[in-house]
This record gives sequence, structure tokens and C-alpha cells, in this order.
Amino acid sequence: MEKYIFMIERLFDYYGKYLHGKEMGVKLALLAFLSRGHILIEDSPGLGKTTLAIAIAKSMGVDFGRIQCTNDLLPTDVTGLNIFNKEKGEFEFKHGPVFNNILLVDEINRATPKTQSALLEAMGEKQVTVEGKTYKLNQPFFVIATQNSAESYGTFPLPESQLDRFLMKINLGYPSKEEEFVILKGGSSRGRIYESEPAISKEDALELIHFVREGIKIDDSILEYLIEVVNKTRNHSKIATGLSTRAALSLVNVAKASAIINKRDYVIPEDVLDYYTYTMPHRIIFKGMFSGSEKIEILEDIIKSVKLPY
Repeated sequence: MEKYIFMIERLFDYYGKYLHGKEMGVKLALLAFLSRGHILIEDSPGLGKTTLAIAIAKSMGVDFGRIQCTNDLLPTDVTGLNIFNKEKGEFEFKHGPVFNNILLVDEINRATPKTQSALLEAMGEKQVTVEGKTYKLNQPFFVIATQNSAESYGTFPLPESQLDRFLMKINLGYPSKEEEFVILKGGSSRGRIYESEPAISKEDALELIHFVREGIKIDDSILEYLIEVVNKTRNHSKIATGLSTRAALSLVNVAKASAIINKRDYVIPEDVLDYYTYTMPHRIIFKGMFSGSEKIEILEDIIKSVKLPY
């Protein structure tokens, strides 16, 4: 247990050196990574989304790739394609950017639905199929996607099946005046991140993920509490489609990751309560039009209506 806590501390020390004003974004991204999920960031340009993705990759010494989505991006630009080798007289598979450990998919809703769907299998099954042949992706595999607001020109809304592949949907937001002062004084940290040494190794990261999955205990009473919350979303007068079983599993995984970040090997109800607003809203289809804050209020009412398991 101690060595995993030490790894977590080393990671947060690393992020503290290079990422100012993004403490919550860093914590949520790390939770998603340790939960074997993916994260969707909806924010304005220039708030550090790319720097965050690069820092996560460099901190663990894993491969990093980036896809800039446009409406002429093809599925094979994501997965890779077979290319004929004249010397060998046969086709060879050229790996696409999805074969990196950490993949930044920038402006995902500018890609067409066909190209967006190419990511579905990768994010859900950790594999891609090209011309009938399946290729396993490298592990760990973590997608950080960004999207523009739905009102932006030339965007294609993500379907429910795609949104459900994201463990969390978050906003980085603007830094405080004090944090922005530090950023302006020190300049961009991206160059220093590229030259930095990893805080932990790729093997450490995989071992940490395995420990979160297998080593963190969650009591049956908390699972029953989660089931009660999930069922409430499925039977609410303002909700058309409630949380899926995949969403419930995601909540369990996030709660386990929260436990190790808080130096525990067991889950407490607060591990669920602290992060449900990042993991639930984008997976639920509401009846009628509600603002983001109204959706959160509905979910908070649901959570409050369920008795805590202690």
C-alpha cells in the first residue's frame, strides 16, 4: 500500500511543478486514468488542455499522440490502414495515432459521426478492427478529448453511445488572478514538461491501475447505495434515460481511484459524493431543456433522497 501512496505523491509533486491553476482538472484526469476510463473536456481554447495531456503522459513515461479533428478526417486517420509494400509484395498495417498510450483527441465534435465511431471500439474494447482484422491497443490506453460548445460552427454532436464511453466530462475553467500571474511570469511550461523526467515508470502506472481495480475494497452497503442512486435516475419524472450499468461500474471505479488518492485501500461514501457531478450528467438524457446547473440540481436532489450507508 505504501508504495502506491508514494507513487501518487510523486505524480502530484510532478504536476505541481508544471501545471498551475489546474489542480482540480489534474485530479479528475488522474482519477479517470486510474479508473481505466476516458475524459471529455469542454472548454475555451488556450486554457491548457494540451499541456495537461502532455504532462500526464510525461509524468508516467508513456507514449503520447494527438489527433486534430476536422470534418475531412477519415476513420483510418485514427486507427491506421493497410499499405502495400512493393518490396515484400504484401500489405502491411501502418498503426494510427490510436496506438499511443495517451491520446489527445482535439475538438472531437468537429469530426464526422463516422470518424467519431472509429473511436468507439478503441475506447470501449481497447482494440481496433481494420478490414476484418483486430489489433489490440497498447496499455495503458487513455483518451483525453476536447469538444467545442454545441453552438460552435461546424460541429457534430456526440451521440449518447459515444458520450457514455467517457468516464467524466469536465471544464478546466479560468485560473485565478494569482495563478494566472504565476503562469504569465514563468511563461509556458510545455517545453520544460517535454524535457522533464517521468515521476513514475510505465510499469508503475500499470501496477497502480491494477491495484486500484483489485486491491481497493468496496463494501456491499456502498454498492447497494450506488444501485439505489442509479435506479432513482431511471425512474425520475424529469429524466428520459437514466444511468446505464456501464455508468454504475464507472462510479465504482472512480470511487476506488478516489480512495487510493486519499491514501486508503477502502471506499467510503464521500468517494462517490465528491465526483458524481463529473461522472453522471453527460450520461443522462433529460426530458425537456435544462441548463447545466439545473441538471446538477436534479442529480443533487436524487443523491440527497438516498440514505447514506452509515
